[in-house]
Amino acid sequence: MTMVKRVCVVGAGVSGLAATKSCLDEGLEPTCFDIGDDIGGLWKYHDKAVEGRGSVFRSLVTNISKEMICYSDFPMPSHYPTYLGHTDMLKYLHLYAENFKLNNHIRLKTKVEAVTKRPDFPTSGQWDVVVVDENGKKEEMVFDAILVCSGHNYTANFPKDFFPGIDKFKGHIIHTREYKEPSPYVGKRVLVIGFGNSGADIATEISRHASQVFVSTRAGAWILDRVADNGYPFDMMILRRSINVLRHLLPFDLVVRYEERKLNYKFNHINYGVNPAFRLYSKQVTINDDVPHRIILGKMIMKPNVASFTDNGVVFVDGSKAENLDAVVFATGYHFRFPFLEVDGTLTVHENKNDFYKNMFLPKLPRQTLAIIGLVEPNGPVPAVVEMQSRFSTQLFKGLVSLPGESEMLKDISEKREEHAKKYQNEQRRTVEVPDFLTYVDDMARKIGVKPNLLHLCLRDPALAFSVFFGPCTSYQYRLHGPGRWEGAAQAIRTQWDRTLIPTRRSLAAQSGNSAEFLVKLLGIVLVFAACYIAICCGTR
Repeated sequence: MTMVKRVCVVGAGVSGLAATKSCLDEGLEPTCFDIGDDIGGLWKYHDKAVEGRGSVFRSLVTNISKEMICYSDFPMPSHYPTYLGHTDMLKYLHLYAENFKLNNHIRLKTKVEAVTKRPDFPTSGQWDVVVVDENGKKEEMVFDAILVCSGHNYTANFPKDFFPGIDKFKGHIIHTREYKEPSPYVGKRVLVIGFGNSGADIATEISRHASQVFVSTRAGAWILDRVADNGYPFDMMILRRSINVLRHLLPFDLVVRYEERKLNYKFNHINYGVNPAFRLYSKQVTINDDVPHRIILGKMIMKPNVASFTDNGVVFVDGSKAENLDAVVFATGYHFRFPFLEVDGTLTVHENKNDFYKNMFLPKLPRQTLAIIGLVEPNGPVPAVVEMQSRFSTQLFKGLVSLPGESEMLKDISEKREEHAKKYQNEQRRTVEVPDFLTYVDDMARKIGVKPNLLHLCLRDPALAFSVFFGPCTSYQYRLHGPGRWEGAAQAIRTQWDRTLIPTRRSLAAQSGNSAEFLVKLLGIVLVFAACYIAICCGTR
């Protein structure tokens, strides 16, 4: 058996940078390849969509706040806005790469053409990798392990075959991947098909310039604002360990009904034509601040699924029509595939169906020296997920953790597939959804020894324990102890609200509440929590 040392990282986006750093943290030797001329993956803006790369439009803003989207040992600069445009996000990724000297291990303008198992793979676990530079020069190398971080939002899902008569339509048709700005749609009549995050963002933006925008959605959506109660970022308010515990302890219907009523309190989804045909959290929510305003102003008209196209418009399944359309934008998601792994049949994906254990590993590989990073759609921040996936994978490569046997992994995959089929009706775009972000990340964190130990924290630092359990579940929590421990993690947690509020406060001196009184209450709550925790533990022995 060969000791893993050299690791090939495919892609230098958010996932690839996390994977490269995780390799360095574990004493491995990564080489990261990316076809672009810069790091950042889809966060590197281009005026036109680039083949083989993700794409963002000019006005895109993150739908996760900066404290939740940053890496676990590198907080965002305080002056950055709470929600970042692609320019600031790319700057942050450059700061991260420079701080940890990742650029020394990244080769840009280099395409990974083939990753194939070596003849002695069952014993060595090694891979032959063929890369091609910008001049067409090929190079063959041998690596001990592979981290696939190439993303999955670059091959557009364009389901034209599902829409009779579309070939007769005389207007302009694009996929959201090609959309960059609203200027081509000034004064036009536009239909947007699909109402996920991209569809909602693009529809609301175009509606400010077009004469009329129609939005077609099969199943509606639950709409969340970026700004929650008291103006705080919504994700910092709902992604908390305490809330997750309640969701698991209380009846699902009770919890979901309460949260659905709260969302409908702001605007009734049925009255606005976006009524979802599914329960909250059973699919990804749509995060958008403008949907109700654009609808109530009549700039966006919600419609059901398209039944067919005509030469100048569409007919919807309810019999209504949208005529004299100038353009149609398909917001119908993406296919994912990894052509460089298809060369020797290592991995072939059809209609987004996969046999990945935990969305990462191929059970049938005789040696687990390949991991797919970032093939997830979580109900939480992607960077936190990909960073934990990378840390777990590098620990696996070093033999510090292990996976279940092949039969157990296949059983888990089968169960998840059945569960998925019931929940999502075999929707292609839902095959990589992770509905419980915190449980998914915690499971890997526990196995590598970095999940926060609340009881230990209660005894050592009650205020910090309170912040970890009742406060936002920022990724700093996974650097408090264990492999990869970061000395600044506790302070990062203590100051996370300062960094959140600094960009919006008129005065840095502005504070609310009495800190001493707060600490007394805090200590009391923590002690109650600790007592309950100990009582529960003793009662289960």
